[in-house]
Amino acid sequence: MTITIAPQSPLSPEGQALIAASQEALLEVLGPDEIFSFSAEYLAAPSVTFLVGRDDAGEPLGCVAMVDCRDYVEVKRLYVAPRGRRRGVARLLMEDLENRAREAGHEAVRLETGDVLVAAVQLYTTLGYAVRGPFGDYEAHPASLFMEKLL
Repeated sequence: MTITIAPQSPLSPEGQALIAASQEALLEVLGPDEIFSFSAEYLAAPSVTFLVGRDDAGEPLGCVAMVDCRDYVEVKRLYVAPRGRRRGVARLLMEDLENRAREAGHEAVRLETGDVLVAAVQLYTTLGYAVRGPFGDYEAHPASLFMEKLL
């Protein structure tokens, strides 16, 4: 199976469905006050690239957003639908995001995730992300884990 990754509008029906599913998955393990995710409308901003991974049949398997913060990019909404899990989709989405960030001249990729999202933290760690302190407008939060990878 080949996975293709391409930018797409988060406001498209597929984009909105992936974002809604991402939110539902987060609410299964985190409280509403522990989730710092962006809406589809925010992700439609010119400073954001929303990427969708698809299978050979063109079915969307997952998504990730890259927010341009000048010196670095921030990862938002990494999500893989159940039918796409254990197929390397999350890794491919992150590698594509990192390549785009590098090509655009960014120095680092940063993210905020929940420390209870064990699979996500494991993926980020294997991709070379290290724990760091809060960045941007974030404040320290007991449910948050901040990570960074220098490019």
